Amino acid sequence: MKIIKLDEQSKQNILADLLKRDPNNYDSYAGTVQQIVDDVKNRKDRAVFEYTEKFDKAVTNQDNIRVTEEEIKEAMDQVEPELLAVMKKAMINIRSYHEMQVRHSWFDSKPDGTLLGQKITALESVGVYVPGGKAAYPSSVLMNIIPAKVAGVKHIVMVTPPGRDGKVNPVTLTAAHLAGATEVYKVGGAQAVAALAFGTESIPRVNKIVGPGNIFVALAKKAVYGHVSIDSIAGPSEILVIADESANPRYVAADLLSQAEHDELASAILVTTSMELAEQVSKQADAFVETLSRREILQKSLDNYGYILVVDTLEEAVETANEIASEHLEIVTKNPFEVMTKIQNAGAIFIGEYSSEPLGDYFAGPNHVLPTNGTAKFFSPLSVDDFIKKSSVIYYSREALEPIHKDIIKFAEAEHLTAHANSIRVRFEDQE
Repeated sequence: MKIIKLDEQSKQNILADLLKRDPNNYDSYAGTVQQIVDDVKNRKDRAVFEYTEKFDKAVTNQDNIRVTEEEIKEAMDQVEPELLAVMKKAMINIRSYHEMQVRHSWFDSKPDGTLLGQKITALESVGVYVPGGKAAYPSSVLMNIIPAKVAGVKHIVMVTPPGRDGKVNPVTLTAAHLAGATEVYKVGGAQAVAALAFGTESIPRVNKIVGPGNIFVALAKKAVYGHVSIDSIAGPSEILVIADESANPRYVAADLLSQAEHDELASAILVTTSMELAEQVSKQADAFVETLSRREILQKSLDNYGYILVVDTLEEAVETANEIASEHLEIVTKNPFEVMTKIQNAGAIFIGEYSSEPLGDYFAGPNHVLPTNGTAKFFSPLSVDDFIKKSSVIYYSREALEPIHKDIIKFAEAEHLTAHANSIRVRFEDQE
């Protein structure tokens, strides 16, 4: 891995380099994605079936696009009992964590006859996109469906691309059933996002679309935003580790590679106050790459977006971390909780040498759908809040409105909105 003694110029260069990974920069694909979205909007099922055959080499129609109960049972029979048990344990942790996020409606009444409040309502329907084909991401299924269930969403529609045999990966399908998906459809890519956004003869329209995907999925979500809500336009995965001389270099190197293996655009960054640790982590990372199965992806990721940054103080390390605003942030220092209090921008914060990032990906409970590409400066992890909406509640009696009605009229007339003023004035005509 590249070791850089950090200064202001190198920091700006790295930040600029990382921003190149932003999905919003891939304009060359936007036209193709928009064509697919428009085609599905206009031709509905026919377009979905054609794109599925073209891109996934699977033949679907109105009779087989929806996963059946028989297919679910067949899938569950294929999953190893040990894996099934692990998924159920993870589900308990994920559900317990998200239940702590549940909001309740509230109302505040006053003796003068006013009542103000906020009504919390779950979204009626949500679409969950899950990558498919040869890959299986049951953890993403759980992380997207469970908070929606906890929020009270009644209709959860999952879409995932089928394999060439026209079937959904059995582990993915099992996770969907365990988590509580209402229905599952065999469709992926931009065409799946468009189908959820506009509806087809077979696939129902939803109010919001969540879930990870490739660049075509990300751009399709961007294209349909406004017709439906979306969670985010997610970029490649990333990890940043803050470490001092007390850190175990073998642990740090392993954690950096845990994200670098996602794809060639993934980013893995160590910020440390110790040059000795930097050199040891670099050697350990090189040694690990030689032994791990995704060697080519790991090497390209490290070559392109892997950095070991050496700084003079922990304060400078924290400042750098806050500027990068990484998706995953690990703190491996003598006093990690103290450092944590100074972190402003991070998707998820992992504290101490035994809180490695994969713990959050699979098991601990907090959501692993996190802001990327610096958006942790203003976005939050996926949560129960993403599956609810809020309505303001206002009640005034005549007795409460009377003493302030002239104030409202004055305000409205200052904005030259005489109909607004009149709406208040007519209620007290008998006093004029």
